[in-house]
Amino acid sequence: MTVRRGLVAAAACALALAAPLAVSAGGAPEHGRLVAFRSCGELLGYVKTHAAPFVTAYGVGQSAGPGVVAPGVAPGVQAAPATGSTPQQGVDYSGTNVQEAGVDEPDIVKTNGRTLFSVESGRLEAVAVGAGRPRLLDTLKLDGGWSHELLLEGTHLLVLSLGGYWLQPLPAAPAAMIVPRPSSTTLTEVDVSDPAALKVVQTLRLDGAYVDARMVDGAVRVVSSSSLPVALPTVAPAGTTGDAIAAAKAKNETVVESSPVSAWLPSYRLGSGRSHSLVACRAVRRPPFFSGLGMLTVTTIDLAKGLKPVDSTAIMSDGRIVYASLSRLYVATEPWSLRPLPLAPTRARNGGETEIHAFDISSPTATRYLGDGTVPGYLLDQWSLSEYKGVLRVVSTATPAWWGAGPASQSYLTTLRLEQGRLVRVGQVGGLGHGDRVYAVRLIGDTGYVVTFRQVDPLYTLDLRDPARPQVLGKLDLPGYSSYLHPIGADLLLGIGQAVDRGTNEPAGTQISLFDVSSPAHPSRLQKASLGQGWSAAESDHHAFLYWPATGLVVVPFGQQAVAMHVSRSSGIRELGRIVHSRARQAELPQIDRSVVVGGELLTISSAGVAANGLTSLEAMGWAAFPPAPAPTPIPGPIPVPVPGGTVTP
Repeated sequence: MTVRRGLVAAAACALALAAPLAVSAGGAPEHGRLVAFRSCGELLGYVKTHAAPFVTAYGVGQSAGPGVVAPGVAPGVQAAPATGSTPQQGVDYSGTNVQEAGVDEPDIVKTNGRTLFSVESGRLEAVAVGAGRPRLLDTLKLDGGWSHELLLEGTHLLVLSLGGYWLQPLPAAPAAMIVPRPSSTTLTEVDVSDPAALKVVQTLRLDGAYVDARMVDGAVRVVSSSSLPVALPTVAPAGTTGDAIAAAKAKNETVVESSPVSAWLPSYRLGSGRSHSLVACRAVRRPPFFSGLGMLTVTTIDLAKGLKPVDSTAIMSDGRIVYASLSRLYVATEPWSLRPLPLAPTRARNGGETEIHAFDISSPTATRYLGDGTVPGYLLDQWSLSEYKGVLRVVSTATPAWWGAGPASQSYLTTLRLEQGRLVRVGQVGGLGHGDRVYAVRLIGDTGYVVTFRQVDPLYTLDLRDPARPQVLGKLDLPGYSSYLHPIGADLLLGIGQAVDRGTNEPAGTQISLFDVSSPAHPSRLQKASLGQGWSAAESDHHAFLYWPATGLVVVPFGQQAVAMHVSRSSGIRELGRIVHSRARQAELPQIDRSVVVGGELLTISSAGVAANGLTSLEAMGWAAFPPAPAPTPIPGPIPVPVPGGTVTP
């Protein structure tokens, strides 16, 4: 999970082709409404015209040398009381820690309060839980992809598998001469009506790299990013001479010029059936300026009807960050021409802008493009966006995260409202953390919290009641920083991050901080607790964090441990104990990835199995071991190498 997010985020740092951003006479970027293609002929003419300058002897946008990537690649609230025997999320069991109540996010563990599903090392495990002793029910080997996440709706379990890129040496050329091969995304529907007999119902393969997904009431929106062209029979030079390279380039120019529109549109295939176009030509929009040879697609799937896409819409752009409310989905990305070269990240332009695209997802069977807008700077992650009462709030930093802080950097909170096809700026407050960059954001109702860091950790509290006039209410300076913030009741905020050595300003171990925000103008830290040297996965992946309001339980993974704490205003942060999977039959203790509550049990999950402990006393209650992971299968040909935008795959 964390690896996938990291690679998807890294995709925004990759730039294969340099294209100038259209500018007005005054030198500022021109922004306007996206334009829908009126026909397949118009779309085909557009992509051919813009692809022509990038045709080489090795394909489109491909060249000899290491590190080549394809053009345009990017790769809650407690539930109501239970009324029947069916377990209720938030009452009888905890679900995935998500940003918005009712908007589910893919994760490596899902549960319905009776069965726990975990995906690890290409296998799906089903474990009976909640009866005092976890019990392994079934194991299903998964095909396709190298990283998997889950969404669960009733008896439908959806497995989303990330494809990637292989850097493959060209035939009859030096080994250093490599080209990327396009990725795909695999969705697998698993029938879990009988968790002791897991059964694959259907598979769906989409062209393009899986970026992220969201599910609302069984309707899934899958965001994927394709590098164009999707498929063209381009050639490579027959040798290394100038004549051979020139001949190959001429051949590839002919291939591009004579290509059909199907070569430039992503497709999908159900099972072993034939391929179908994933998106219609008229459902594709383009910016008013060239934004790279990439296509961002939002595919709608109604799990109650199977995996066949019920709707798709696309824009000629990339996608890096996905956020969704109950009725809208937003995809943010830096303008294609402002991103850094893979080997020269400091060439990213300070003070650039982030584009945000809005989609209407209020219908379970359709996704409608609403409009776009921009904010200054770069976003940290999905927590940088939040919609409230029809207003989108966005926190951004002038300097990109991959560049590091600088004296000219500052952060902003910008409010946007959709008006006539545009996300129009309503208000803005800047000046947050001069010289710093954002490390954590949490926007809750009319209040916002932003952590910036360079040498000290300022926690800013923001008043968002008037979208036209957001303002800073308070500021708390502390050594170290928090990289994840979580509300504990109405007036407490828990921060997870790193203590910092005052002498070296280097991270000095995972630190938990409890903040009193009952007076937003005067936030204070009630207590801090150190977990020791190292890092917690919850610092960068909120799905690894567990908070159970009924008992004040907080659990975070910390290497091979799950650290359980009781958190409240009266007792502060009180450590209950640390759980390890000592019964795992491995040479080393496995890292604990997730924790969930089911009934009176705390369940912790690792690659080795599921452990059950008492919810308050942490006494051992049972252990369900997963089958030993199979040895990695040797891969013939190119060695897989992680690259921005995905993994390297054959």
